Amino acid sequence: MSSSAGVSGVVPTHCPYCALQCGMGLRGDGERVEVVAREGFGVNKGALCGKGQSAPALLRRGVRLTEPLVRDAGSGELVPAGWDDALGLIAERLGGVRDVYGADALGVFGGGGLTNEKAYSLGKFARVVLGTSQIDYNGRFCMSSAAAAGRKAFGVDRGLPFPLEDIPKTGCVILVGSNLAETMPPALRYFSELRANGGTLIVVDPRRTKTAEQADLHLAPRPGTDLALALGMLHLVVTQGHTDEGFIRERTSGWEGARAAVMAHWPELVERITGVPVPQLRQAVEMFCAPEHAMVLTARGPEQQAKGTDTVGAWINLCLATGRAGRPLSGYGCLTGQGNGQGGREHGQKADQLPGYRDLTDPAARAHVAEVWGVDPESLPGPGRSAYELLDALGGDIKALLLMASNPVVSAPRAAHVEERLRSLEFLAVADVVLSETAALADVVLPVTQWAEETGTLTNLEGRVLLRRQAVTAPEGVRSDLQVVSELAARLGVEKGFPAEPEEVFEELRRASAGGAADYSGITYRRLVEEDGVFWPCPEGAGDGAVSGGGIASEGAPHPGTPRLFLDRFATPDGRARFAEVTHRPAAEETDAEYPVVLTTGRVLAQYQSGAQTRRVPELNAAAPGPFVQLHPRLAERIGVVEGELVTVVSRRGRAVAPARITSTIRADTVFMPFHWAGEGRANTLTNPALDPTSRMPEFKVCAVRLEAAGSV
Repeated sequence: MSSSAGVSGVVPTHCPYCALQCGMGLRGDGERVEVVAREGFGVNKGALCGKGQSAPALLRRGVRLTEPLVRDAGSGELVPAGWDDALGLIAERLGGVRDVYGADALGVFGGGGLTNEKAYSLGKFARVVLGTSQIDYNGRFCMSSAAAAGRKAFGVDRGLPFPLEDIPKTGCVILVGSNLAETMPPALRYFSELRANGGTLIVVDPRRTKTAEQADLHLAPRPGTDLALALGMLHLVVTQGHTDEGFIRERTSGWEGARAAVMAHWPELVERITGVPVPQLRQAVEMFCAPEHAMVLTARGPEQQAKGTDTVGAWINLCLATGRAGRPLSGYGCLTGQGNGQGGREHGQKADQLPGYRDLTDPAARAHVAEVWGVDPESLPGPGRSAYELLDALGGDIKALLLMASNPVVSAPRAAHVEERLRSLEFLAVADVVLSETAALADVVLPVTQWAEETGTLTNLEGRVLLRRQAVTAPEGVRSDLQVVSELAARLGVEKGFPAEPEEVFEELRRASAGGAADYSGITYRRLVEEDGVFWPCPEGAGDGAVSGGGIASEGAPHPGTPRLFLDRFATPDGRARFAEVTHRPAAEETDAEYPVVLTTGRVLAQYQSGAQTRRVPELNAAAPGPFVQLHPRLAERIGVVEGELVTVVSRRGRAVAPARITSTIRADTVFMPFHWAGEGRANTLTNPALDPTSRMPEFKVCAVRLEAAGSV
């Protein structure tokens, strides 16, 4: 257990925000809750960003919901209601829609912040109780391209195939499209330690961010050209003789096709596409190939594109061709974003998935999960729509929606259209901690427990399963998401199979995941407390002395978990990693005379995701009070704006207005907007919902816009 476990009155738990899942202790209850450092938890060693430090502010009564709300038919306003009435109305309306239109007229939308237990129960509820195929979650908007590329290449998707502690020990890291100095600040120490140990850091980002300032080399490509950049670097690897032919021959497949595709991307062409000078390309290749060990880590920059899967595949190719995968201190990894972004995509709330990261179309997977659930495999619906496609179908094929822990009015692409679709529903029910912009549109809003008020597991970006423990008492009138699912199931005729106790749900999840890619069957709550987390896969009863990717289980002992994947073989049928045969293609929407500038979006230090939580914390709002448009001085001069003046940004989908923030740290052909706010500064009003053909990821990171001066603030 952590060092703070023995401190009187301190409950060891984890931060409610990003995928680091930093350890923290909480002391107190009610309106007075204090954060205590957990220096013994290795991921963050006691360090927290401002969001983690101020997280108890979300527990205050004036901040969060404490009673159900139902829309009054007369006034049209949301008014307080009792739980029985609210749940009864939801069950009645969902059941009525199903009776009239069929099960697929019901939609379910989950979130990457839900615990593993909640995500598992929500997926089971959709398929067993409602009988609908129409379920997906907001994590589709975050890591889906990296997940798809990882599964293609390695046979399994786990954000990092190694623990964070390996990063300072490698020789070079290429960090693509991540500003972790602001999005997950405690992680920055791993890269500082890398450089202190003599390693090098290359950052790829169109802006010179706080993270890029820490780099030995900063590459600033035009947004949407990361694929060309990766292909150009691999071209140089081939022509300069840096390929590891032995590794390619013994541990990979598909190299000939990938190599042929790469050779069409010579350095001068790549410079014309990306804007990255050839000398910088050569320098990056030399830095990456010189040490014995190296890593490539991607985040939303290259992933949130309509070619995100191919882009990540190209960066994986760079690792495979140089033998920097499946070996200690080397490999490709994805910096998962949301708090349970990893676990949330493993246990059934995705449109095409069953628990244990099983494929919903696989007959064996359906049979296994159906047996655990006590249903006929034939009764399980097939794959449904992906997140944006589901939201786009609201009010059309989908008549009613149950939404948990998501705020698509702010976070979805083409957000004004999504808001319109939500308003067109016959019925919308939302379970959330606060009255988000999406909850404000609902017919019924259910107040649910949050991080410190409940126990449950989450899986961080390393694949480390953690137990987040209840530290405070929830206010009267608040129930857990598991209780909501359990009580709705009973009202809809399924009285058994949906327990409200998280450990009981986890025990069933263990059985459902057994034998799957994300096998949790050897993990228990007791182990999570005693070991401060266990890396999956961790099968039950594996204590036969077998080696499993970095952990050797002594005979008779439980499986130790798998901190490091692929050291012996990759998780493909033949044990070989697969190269991706990919070529560069333009963004779904290129600039033109009418829309001559590229917009890219992202996060800032003091806010998180749609801002539904952080915008309610005074300290964080003081640090980041509202949206802005970051642009280069030359672009500002061209449109005639000065610092602080309002700028109108117009795309083919709408317009947003925010103050100008002028800086030379961004490309002159690019503007940046953070996406945390609603209203006229909503960045996602502008973004393009063009989808990656494999991952169905929208193209958040690239769209064509024009800028107009809008006057003073």
